[in-house]
Amino acid sequence: MTPFPARTRIIALAMLALASLSVTGCVRIGTKPPERLLSIAAATSAPAGQTLSASRDSVLFVDLPTVPRAIATVRVAVRTGDTSFAYVKDALWVDVPARQFQGLLAETIRTRTGRLVLDPTQFLARRGQLLEGSLLEFGIDSGRRLAIVTYDASLLAPDGQSLTRQRFTASVPVTAIDSQTVAPAISEAANQVATAVADWLKERPAG
Repeated sequence: MTPFPARTRIIALAMLALASLSVTGCVRIGTKPPERLLSIAAATSAPAGQTLSASRDSVLFVDLPTVPRAIATVRVAVRTGDTSFAYVKDALWVDVPARQFQGLLAETIRTRTGRLVLDPTQFLARRGQLLEGSLLEFGIDSGRRLAIVTYDASLLAPDGQSLTRQRFTASVPVTAIDSQTVAPAISEAANQVATAVADWLKERPAG
């Protein structure tokens, strides 16, 4: 008998083993994921079917906030000192804080002011007011046992010549710092900040 069939079988088995390892690797890359992902949610939302329209100058664009590196992650940040951070064990956000807060802020402004609110990245020709800012804090202060959200808001007029700026912050007590308790407290603080920003915008002329 020729040795080629046996060699062929060995090669085939080796290829099958490599394929199996490849599939297994795709499934098990990284650490074991948590049982659930965390998120924040707007306390109020616009009703389904509601139609809004506005002139170009009265549209409000809510930009993605900038964030420090400590919260530019899906991990839940915990301030442990003036210059140090840790992260909550087994707790991951469903999306990074900047995008979650942008969505909550836009929804809150829409429901509280009745304005047409858009994402500036979805429109190349943008006219209207632009709300941008920095999300400075979005996590837990372990020393004070507080969930803290702080947002520096900057409102740019449609003509680009006038800029108004104000800082908003809110804190909510937490009974424990774990994956069960941090998200609801941070969500509540984020809603308080978003509500304050929306009420502040009511005092600013839209066009």
